[in-house]
Amino acid sequence: MNFFSRKSDKTETFDAPTTVLDDVTGDYTIDASHTRLGFSARHAMVTTVRGQFKEFEGTAHVDTANPAASSVKVVIKTASIDTGSADRDGHLQSADFFDAANNPEITFVSTDVKRDGSDWTVTGDLTIKDVTKPVTIEFEETGSAQDPFGNTRIGFEGGTTINRKDWGLTWNAALETGGVLVSEKIKLDFDISAIKNA
Repeated sequence: MNFFSRKSDKTETFDAPTTVLDDVTGDYTIDASHTRLGFSARHAMVTTVRGQFKEFEGTAHVDTANPAASSVKVVIKTASIDTGSADRDGHLQSADFFDAANNPEITFVSTDVKRDGSDWTVTGDLTIKDVTKPVTIEFEETGSAQDPFGNTRIGFEGGTTINRKDWGLTWNAALETGGVLVSEKIKLDFDISAIKNA
């Protein structure tokens, strides 16, 4: 069989998730080494460039009985942006975009949390470059587990789309063929692993 002509099997998935907690209520610390805070943007209107922030910390209080009492706080080191290109990362860190030297942190603090079964909706204030705007992120529980080191973990996957101009990230370049170099809309995607506090 020619590998390159083989169509991907859309039904393939990861191993089935595990569940060790009937109730995930509790206080958690995000495990940065097993968590991805990612983003993607269209480049030159023809391809998608993906990246992530590599340095961050966060905490969460989860209350399944009273979801509104749940809360999340995340602090991201702006200069830890990583798109796989040193030149591009340097441009993103510059005053054209994040101005990391003067804005070393990006923060998200929840203001409202709702739950529908294993689906959660987290609304909060996202602050970039001293501009704070509300963002709503849809999350899905992806399981819970006891790892070999005695930690109880829970997982969530989520995402949303924002317009970077809302936070003053307005740099762009026009293309001769029409359109712009970098899309205004940015997709955010999150793969969260959090460890239950002792």
